[in-house]
Amino acid sequence: MKYTIFYAFLFLGISLSAQKNIYESSKFDDLSLGHEVLAIMPFLTNLDLKDEVTKEELAHREEMEGYAVQNALETYFSKRKIKKKFSVDFQNIKNTNAILAKNNITYENIDVYTIKELSDILAVDGIISGNLDLNILLSKGIPDDFSFLDYFLGDANYGRIGIKISDGISGKLLWKYEKEINKKSGKNTHDIIDRMMKLAARKFPYDREKRKDRKKGKKK
Repeated sequence: MKYTIFYAFLFLGISLSAQKNIYESSKFDDLSLGHEVLAIMPFLTNLDLKDEVTKEELAHREEMEGYAVQNALETYFSKRKIKKKFSVDFQNIKNTNAILAKNNITYENIDVYTIKELSDILAVDGIISGNLDLNILLSKGIPDDFSFLDYFLGDANYGRIGIKISDGISGKLLWKYEKEINKKSGKNTHDIIDRMMKLAARKFPYDREKRKDRKKGKKK
């Protein structure tokens, strides 16, 4: 019983911490009115590795990590979409990447395009994008050579991830979630994204339950 209570408070503490790192625009309802489909972009990655690699190899690894997060987010959203958790759909990332490629938009130059330009090209209502700063290859998994104390305390910072949603018409930021990546975050990209998004589930702006709560609040 004591352990159950302990873990309950631990999870609550982690959840509250996650919510502190979340921003939502005060104009979200107005700007997102009519949103039906969002596109998930490969994340822009900055790697600071101990290994000595060529610039070409480093660029390749950064691209690999960026696409791994894109894939992990699609997996997370797809699972919850089956349960009808969201009020929007998410464009298949294979279609997203194919359309980008047809328009000569690559991982190397995607950052020069505006949110509005990308939304128009992809024919979506909004863009999910983000940044990833790492000192390990997250897609290869978190190092497992650590003590229980390290795990409990969350020592060994491996970087930081930021997820943001922007309106396709105005290009304005609607929602942003940032989180530090450490030994407690998860064992690999999919695990980390899954845990991260679950902690922020009720704060995700397109969550059906959150929208119901918002409407109730307005009626009061």
